Amino acid sequence: MNFQFWRQFCKISHFGNRLFSSLNQYPNNSKSSISSKSFISPLTMITQVSILDPNTFIFSTNDLEDPHFTTTDPNAFQILEHASKLLSEDQVIAIPTETVYGLASNALSSEAIKKIYLAKNRPSDNPLIVHISSLKMLKSLLPNNSEIPLIYEPVIKKFWPGPLTILLPKSDLIPSEITCNQPTVAIRFPSHPIARALISTFGFPLAAPSANASGRPSPTLASHVLTDLDKKIPLIIDGDQCNFGVESTVLDAIGSKDPLILRPGGVTYEALVKIPGFENLKVYNKDFVNKKYEITPITPGMKYRHYSPDAEMILIDVISNKVRNIIDREIQNFKNKTIGILITQQNAKLSDNIQTIFMNGPLKCSSVSENPMKSNRNILQYILGDSLHPKQIARELFKGLRYLDECKVDLIFVEGISEEEEGLAVMNRLRKAATRIIYE
Repeated sequence: MNFQFWRQFCKISHFGNRLFSSLNQYPNNSKSSISSKSFISPLTMITQVSILDPNTFIFSTNDLEDPHFTTTDPNAFQILEHASKLLSEDQVIAIPTETVYGLASNALSSEAIKKIYLAKNRPSDNPLIVHISSLKMLKSLLPNNSEIPLIYEPVIKKFWPGPLTILLPKSDLIPSEITCNQPTVAIRFPSHPIARALISTFGFPLAAPSANASGRPSPTLASHVLTDLDKKIPLIIDGDQCNFGVESTVLDAIGSKDPLILRPGGVTYEALVKIPGFENLKVYNKDFVNKKYEITPITPGMKYRHYSPDAEMILIDVISNKVRNIIDREIQNFKNKTIGILITQQNAKLSDNIQTIFMNGPLKCSSVSENPMKSNRNILQYILGDSLHPKQIARELFKGLRYLDECKVDLIFVEGISEEEEGLAVMNRLRKAATRIIYE
C-alpha cells in the first residue's frame, strides 16, 4: 500500500471525527461560538493528553543545518510517532513551544491548515507562522532555490532556535491559507525540545498559532489548551509551562528600508538593535503606524483584539507609585463585584480582606465564591513577579489572566509595566486585551 493511498484511506476513516471537530463543538456561551446552524454528530472526538519531559531530549550542539536528537525517555518516540501519524492524516494537535502552546498541523497541506482555523474559530485573514526544525528545511521552502536574505544571517545565528519569527518571500509550496494571500510568509525555528523533536520526526514544517479559542488569552499550560479545545482536537502533548509566556517577536527586514518589529515578543528590541544592520530598527505602533497592516495583516497579532479574558479587564497604564491608589479608588465603583488584580510585587498589598496568589503558585483556582474572605468584599490578587524583571511578568501574564477567569471574577484590574525589554511585549498584549485603559 503506497503512502498516498494510505493517506487517503486515513482521511476517509477519520472523516466522522474530523467533521465532528469542526461542527457544533463551540459552546454557545464561549468566545469561539460559530454562527452557522448546529450539527449533532453521533461521534465524539476524545482529546488525549500525553506527557513528555522536555529535559529528556538532547540535540546535536550548534548544528542548525540538519540537527538530530536523542532522548532518554523510552516512551518519547512512541508519542512522537503517534503525533506524526495524526499530522500525516491532516489532523491538528497541540504542542508546547518555548513561547505558548501551539495548535499544529502540516504547513504544506491546505486541508490541514483549514482545520486550524475551524478549531480556533480564527478569522480567515489572520496569517499563521510556519515552524521548522532545521535550516535545511527552511531553504527547501524558499522560492526558486533562493538563499536566505543576507540581512537575516546574524539574527538567525544569534537567536535561532528561539522566539523570533522572520518574514521571507513565499514559495508555491506554502498554501495561501497560511499567508492569507500575502507575498510573504512568517517562519521561525522554535527552541522547545519537544516542538523541535516532533517537527524533525514528522519531516515537514508545522503551522502552529496559539492553541486557544481565538481571542482568548494564549495558553501556557496544557490545561489551558484542554479548557478551550477539549473534544475539538485528538491530542495535546503536555510539556509543562512555557518558559517565555508570550508569543514570538515578528521581524520584517525585507519589506521596507528599515527593519521592523511587527509584533514584540520573546526576543527584545534591545537585543535586536545591537545586531549589525539593525541599528535603525523600528517597532510597529510605537515608532510608526501603517493602516494597510490593520486592513490586511501580514503577520499574526496586527489586526484583531486578542488575549482577552472572559471578565472585563481594566489596564492601569501608569508607571508610578500611584498604581495601587488608582486600583483601590476604582474598586469602590464595583462594590458588588468579585475583583481580580494582576499586579507586580512592588505594588501588591497584603491584608486580611485580599486573597493573594503568588507567582508560581497553584495552577488550579479555588474560587473566591467558594472560599469567602474575611471581609464582605471578594478581592483576589495574583502577583505576577518583579517589575524590574519583565521576563517574570511575561511568563506569568496569560497564566494569571486564565487563573482569574477560572475563579469567575467579574472584573480584572491589571498593572501596566515599563516597555523596556520584555515589557514591550507585555504591554502590547495588555493593550490588545483591555476592555478599558486608565492613563492618568
